[in-house]
Amino acid sequence: MSRTRLLNKRSCLLGRRGMSLVEIMVVIAIIGVLMTVIAVNVTGYLDDANNSATKIEINNIEKALAAYSYKHKGKYPTTGEGLDAAKKYFPNNETPTDAWGQPFQYFSPGTHGQHDYEIISLGKDGKEGGEDSNEDILSWDMRN
Repeated sequence: MSRTRLLNKRSCLLGRRGMSLVEIMVVIAIIGVLMTVIAVNVTGYLDDANNSATKIEINNIEKALAAYSYKHKGKYPTTGEGLDAAKKYFPNNETPTDAWGQPFQYFSPGTHGQHDYEIISLGKDGKEGGEDSNEDILSWDMRN
C-alpha cells in the first residue's frame, strides 16, 4: 500500500466526528416510545395471566373443599372457620392466595343462589368491585 493512500485512510478515520447531541436525543426518544408500546402490551398479557391463574386457584380450592366435605359428611367449613379449616387439603398445608398475593374471601353458606360456599378474589386492586384486571373474581360466576 502506498504511503499516500495510508495517510488518506488515517486522516479519514481521525477526522470522523461522533454523534451530535440531537442525534443521541432522537435515538433515546425512539427507544422510549418503543419501550412504552412494549410495556403497555406486556402489562395487558400479565393481567390476563393473573386472572387466569386466580380462576385456576379457585378451581383447586373447590376440589380441596370437596375432599374436606367428603371427610366431614357433606359439610363445608363455616365462614368463621374459613379456608384454614381445610388447610390440610391444600398443597404444602398452606391456605392459597390469589395471583396478587391476597387471601381469598370465603363464605359458607353462600349468599348468591343455592351454593354451599362462595370464594372471592378482589382482583388486582384488592378492593371490592372494579373493572378489567381490578374486577372481582367470583366462584359462582365461574360455575355458570
